[in-house]
Amino acid sequence: MPHKKPKLVVLSGAGISAESGVKTFRDSGGLWENYPVEEVAAIEAWSWNKEVMLRFYNERRAQLQSVTPNAAHTGLAALEKDYDVYIITQNVDDLHERAGSTKVLHLHGELKKMRSENHPHEDRYALPIEGDIKLGETAPDGGQLRPHIVWFGEPVMAIETAVEAVADADIVVVVGTSLQVYPAAGLVDVAPSSAKIFVIDREVPFVRRNIVPIEKPATEGVQELMRLLKA
Repeated sequence: MPHKKPKLVVLSGAGISAESGVKTFRDSGGLWENYPVEEVAAIEAWSWNKEVMLRFYNERRAQLQSVTPNAAHTGLAALEKDYDVYIITQNVDDLHERAGSTKVLHLHGELKKMRSENHPHEDRYALPIEGDIKLGETAPDGGQLRPHIVWFGEPVMAIETAVEAVADADIVVVVGTSLQVYPAAGLVDVAPSSAKIFVIDREVPFVRRNIVPIEKPATEGVQELMRLLKA
């Protein structure tokens, strides 16, 4: 009978992609690539700001072509050799997938997907994007196509799936997130009492659990994690 690999669940955030050059909306006091966050990342803005929002996410998608996975992404992918790795990310880029990770759940959606504005935020309604989304470009149901992104004011997708994964984990790794954005921040709390929890960050956030802190940037921290797991 084959040996069952321990289940290792990763909770990743903007810090892991920042080292690849991906800008985040927390970089500059309410501005995201010089756009006011409330005008490009809130569902309320969609009714009056469609053209600007589409342009903004088209630019973010194009920017993905200029960045590559870093050592943190590839290190987590390499752990699949010895662990059943499941990545739950708040990031909307595809760097985990490009690094080789095979099980990735995007809580906040994906830049490289779109859907009708009439559909709820579920992966089954998502379509792949080729090129840009244009104003007036519609889905088969007649609704304007929009980015498959969770905006402020919208429910986080697949949070129930994420909870189930963490609740069944042997090891939990938190990397590149300040654990300030809910409901994702509450996922650590549902880990089994027996699970070992590693938290990787330049400044390790407070967690109401016994943790192994790794106070390093994501790239260095994942390498340290790999050393600790081997030991």
